[in-house]
Amino acid sequence: MKGIAYVILGACCYGVLSTFVKLAYKDGFIVNDVVGIQMFIGALLLWGIVLFGGRKRTSANKYLKPNKKEVLLLTVVGSTTGLTGMFYYLSLQYISASLAIVLLFQFTWMGVLVEALINRKIPEKGKLLSLIPLFIGTLSATNILTTGLSSVHWLGFLYGFLAAVSYTIFVLLSGKVAVQVNPVTKTALMISGGFAICALVLPPTFFMDGKLFIDLALKFGIILAFLGPFLSTLLFSKGVPQIGPGLASILGAMELPTAIVMSTVVLKEHVGAAQYIGILLILAGISLPKLLKRTVS
Repeated sequence: MKGIAYVILGACCYGVLSTFVKLAYKDGFIVNDVVGIQMFIGALLLWGIVLFGGRKRTSANKYLKPNKKEVLLLTVVGSTTGLTGMFYYLSLQYISASLAIVLLFQFTWMGVLVEALINRKIPEKGKLLSLIPLFIGTLSATNILTTGLSSVHWLGFLYGFLAAVSYTIFVLLSGKVAVQVNPVTKTALMISGGFAICALVLPPTFFMDGKLFIDLALKFGIILAFLGPFLSTLLFSKGVPQIGPGLASILGAMELPTAIVMSTVVLKEHVGAAQYIGILLILAGISLPKLLKRTVS
């Protein structure tokens, strides 16, 4: 049950990010700096805990130190977190937030499909059935059926789809690599890899401008870093090994209703009846696998 709670809470944290990214763009900041400051401060927060919070040996004894191979693997896996944020934030420059979320949410079926291919068996009935209300609810919640796809920028579509692919890879691999390593150390290594890949592809400019760095960090950097690379990734690192990547992909759908609620409260965007129905369908899809398991048992 703890694993389920960790993944749902991590998804909710990730769902909040798009609202703050939109606010950062509105304030004049560019995608290079928004992605870069998020990953950079996130890595600093995590390494601060690793270096200065390791005095509690009682809880640390059950974990193993990562070897050189695991350090390399975690850094590579972490690059997918950076790519997810980078692709997702790039898509927000070309398409609406609702469509960007729809594209990102293709990871729900991608995760179930890839897990089935890896295990060479058909997914459980609960996971398959849950995809139906998740798919219908996603379309309804984002209002895509009424707005249509005629004015969609192809770059925005491509970036959104790539974000879904990289997020699927992260969810699958985070639960299989170095599972005996302390989740904080594991997350710190992954976010460091994420920052490295982002800095290579989208070089941040705030390192050359102290005023920009402070302004960006105080306004958006700290909150984006805490909710995204710090808390969300840490919760996934703890939760995915407990429940498996397939169920984690489904539970990650909590990001969408969270994003819609945040856009309503903070950005004052209108949410119609169809979108509320979509949120309810998504919540039903998330609950379905657990309810079916209880019924069977």
